Amino acid sequence: MRIDSEQLPHHLSRGLKPLYVLFGEELLLALEAADRIRAAALNQGYDERRVLFVESGFDWGEVAMVGNSLSLFAPRRVLDLRIPSGKPGKDGSEALQRLAGSLPADTIVLITLPGLDRQQLASKWFDALEHAGVAVHAAAVKREQLAQWLSGRLAQQDQRADTETLEFLVGRVEGNLMAAYQEVQKLALLFPAGMLHFEQVKNAVLDVARYNVFEIGATLLKGERAHFVRMLDGLRGEGTALPLVLWAIAEEARAMAKVKAAMGAGRPLAQALREARVWGPRQDLMPSALNRLTSAELIGSLRRAAEVDRMIKGLADGDVWDALLQLGLSLMAPVQGSVAPGIRGKIPGTIRG
Repeated sequence: MRIDSEQLPHHLSRGLKPLYVLFGEELLLALEAADRIRAAALNQGYDERRVLFVESGFDWGEVAMVGNSLSLFAPRRVLDLRIPSGKPGKDGSEALQRLAGSLPADTIVLITLPGLDRQQLASKWFDALEHAGVAVHAAAVKREQLAQWLSGRLAQQDQRADTETLEFLVGRVEGNLMAAYQEVQKLALLFPAGMLHFEQVKNAVLDVARYNVFEIGATLLKGERAHFVRMLDGLRGEGTALPLVLWAIAEEARAMAKVKAAMGAGRPLAQALREARVWGPRQDLMPSALNRLTSAELIGSLRRAAEVDRMIKGLADGDVWDALLQLGLSLMAPVQGSVAPGIRGKIPGTIRG
C-alpha cells in the first residue's frame, strides 16, 4: 500500500499498521511524517524505541536480533531503521525481504529512506516492504501546488490569505519548503488568527526562494515570463554554472525544433514527441509552446544559443546573463514591443514585491 505524506494523518486516525516505509525527496514532509508515526505509536503504548543507522559495514543480522529480542521494560516498541543511502546492498535486500515476510510481534517497524529512483522502487526489497506495510511518499511540492500547500498550512494556524498574497508567498519561498514552513510559522507569531493582508505578509516574509536549473524547461514551455526572470536572477545569485543554464534553455529549443520539423514532415504529434525524447509532463506542455513559434524562429533561437556559448567560452563579447535572458524570453509568448537590452534588471521591478 502506498500513500502520500499529506494523507498520513487521515490514515493514522484509523489505526496503526505494523510496518511503515517512509521515502521521498522533501525533507520537511519526511520529518513530519516520521514524527506523526512515532507520536501515534507512543499514544498507543509503544513506549520503547530502538534506532538503527545503516552505514558502511552495518551488520544486518542486528535487525533480526532486535526484532526477536524481548524487552524487560516495555512490551511494545518501535524499531526505527534508517537507511540514508537508500541502497541496502545484497545482504540488506535479503534482510529486508525476510523482515517483511516475518514482522516481529508487538513492534512498529519504521524504515526511513531518501528519495528513490525507478530502479529502487521496482526492487524486490522495496516491493516486499510495500506489500507488507504502508509506503509513505514525501513527494516534493511543485510550484503549481505550493499555493495550496501554503493555504493549508495557514489554515492549520487559523489564518487565511487571498490568491494575490499566496502567489506573493510562492514567489518568495518556492524551492525551499523548510524555509516556507518557517515563514508560515512566523506569520502565526506576528499576526492574529483570521485574514492576512498583503502588506503585512510583504513586510514580514523574507525572500528565501531557491531555484532548480532543471525546472527552466517547464517554465519556458508554460510561457511564464516573470517567473523565468526571477528564476534566472536566483540562479545567478546562487552562482549556478553558466554552461548548465545555457544547456537547460537550449535543450528545450532543440526539442521544440525537432518536434516542429517532424510534424512538418507529416509525422503525428505523438510520434514527433517520442522521437524528440519528450516525455512526462513536457508532453502536455509542448503543444501550446509549439504554437507560439515558427520553425524559423526556433532555428534563430538555436543560433543565438550558439552565440551565447561563444560568450561563455570568451570567444565573443557580451553580457552572458542578459543574453541568456533574451534567449529564454524569445522562446516564450511574445509581448507588445521588443525586449530591450538590460531587461534583466528591469523586469523584476514590475513584479509586485
